[in-house]
Amino acid sequence: MSPLARLLVGSQFAFNVGFFAVLPYLAQHLGGTLGLGGWLVGLVLGLRTFSQQGLFVVGGALTDRYGPRPVVLAGCALRVAGFGWLAVAQGAGAVVGAVVLVGFAAALFSPAVESEVVREAVRLERSTGLPRTRLPARFAAAGQAGALAGPVLGAVLLSGRFRVACVAGAVVFAVVLAGHARLMPRRAAAGVTGGSGTEAGPAGAGPAGAGPAGAGPAGGGLPEGGLAGPGVGGVLRHRAFLGLTAVYAAYLLAYNQLYLALPAEVGRATGSQAAVGWLFALSSVLVVAGQLPLERWVAARWSWRTTVRAGLVAVAAAFAAAGALRPVGGLWPAAVFVVLLAVGQMLVSPAVRAWLPELVDERRLGLYTGAMSSLAGLVVLVGGAPAGALLAGPWYWPVFTALTLLGLAAVPRTGAAAPSTRPAAPASGA
Repeated sequence: MSPLARLLVGSQFAFNVGFFAVLPYLAQHLGGTLGLGGWLVGLVLGLRTFSQQGLFVVGGALTDRYGPRPVVLAGCALRVAGFGWLAVAQGAGAVVGAVVLVGFAAALFSPAVESEVVREAVRLERSTGLPRTRLPARFAAAGQAGALAGPVLGAVLLSGRFRVACVAGAVVFAVVLAGHARLMPRRAAAGVTGGSGTEAGPAGAGPAGAGPAGAGPAGGGLPEGGLAGPGVGGVLRHRAFLGLTAVYAAYLLAYNQLYLALPAEVGRATGSQAAVGWLFALSSVLVVAGQLPLERWVAARWSWRTTVRAGLVAVAAAFAAAGALRPVGGLWPAAVFVVLLAVGQMLVSPAVRAWLPELVDERRLGLYTGAMSSLAGLVVLVGGAPAGALLAGPWYWPVFTALTLLGLAAVPRTGAAAPSTRPAAPASGA
């Protein structure tokens, strides 16, 4: 990988180590140490989610306007300040302010880093022949490794106090801030992505689905569905982008059921929550160990469209199999659910990231990256209550099987070329 690619992958690992060293223990700190009421703890956690996921579109738009470097640096600085504030916050107002600052920091740096991952993946594909999904796959695996290591670090640090974990998280983000300040380019290169929306570019013209160098919206072409305007209105009128976002939202809504259904299923089957942590660890280990081998196999055989469809089928199969195996008893239904969801995640996430720049204007990649996360997060938020209501009844598993399969109808029909049109990877790799 290039130095920038290594920076992006390493920072994703560090982001999640710092984040998960603190946040899994926040609710206990608020309700136990600080003695806040249950409704207030729920409100604080909800505000953190909204200030992060809901404002990704803001971070994406700022990335397009100022480039990724200042947005990432500002986000890291705010995360350091937020964790520092959280370490000393005592009253409800101070806690709310600190948590919102922590969430907004992620709303800045995450879209900036994710859009830069896509740009660098396209550049590496054009310059070395490395499949465009390779860097997003490494990025995802690094994030899961950080999510696995973070709680362990937090548990060790919390043998002292919550404040120590917050300070450690702030230190991690200070290191990330220093790394990006030194190594991240001052502005994203223009004209990296094609965005032509064609099924395959001319021979030797660049990555799959892209036109000649310099083509795309900036060069006069428009993706299918059109870029109807430079702002949010254009995003909401871009049919191909909305189709891909609907696919991602269907996947994300289903995947987030892991946090709802897995504890309930384990409790129903065993009468205890003891195995939940091990099953969550299994999910992370599967992605860390399996993401890159699976991506290498898929990149040589399937288009992005086929990969996304296969991922949705795997997620739907997770619900169908878990529902069918419930009469067997024990942890088998939960284990199969975790494994198939992890397979779906490993298929969908890199392919969606790789596909997005073929559908949108490269100059607005940050906006579209943030908008996809915000819109999908809104679907998850709206779907949370109905999912919770269904969980106690017999229809939960078949309903989510059907909802995920419905996502297949939204898969775009443009910009996903067959593997044969992609440049071959060099023998030495990258």
